[in-house]
Amino acid sequence: MIELLVQARKDAGMTQVELGKRLGQRQTFVSKFELGERRLEVAEFIAVAKAIGADPYEIMRAAAGR
Repeated sequence: MIELLVQARKDAGMTQVELGKRLGQRQTFVSKFELGERRLEVAEFIAVAKAIGADPYEIMRAAAGR
């Protein structure tokens, strides 16, 4: 799912810095979960997806179909 979340961010033309600002976090927060160094809780996953402008449920469905 994280790969799909990263791709959604890139497709939106958003940098890690921009996403971090939207979430009220630092860029390192984004970098760590994108690299797999930190896990996202479900609520965080949903907040990240919405901040990117993506449907979190669509990302989950796409990941389940892999």
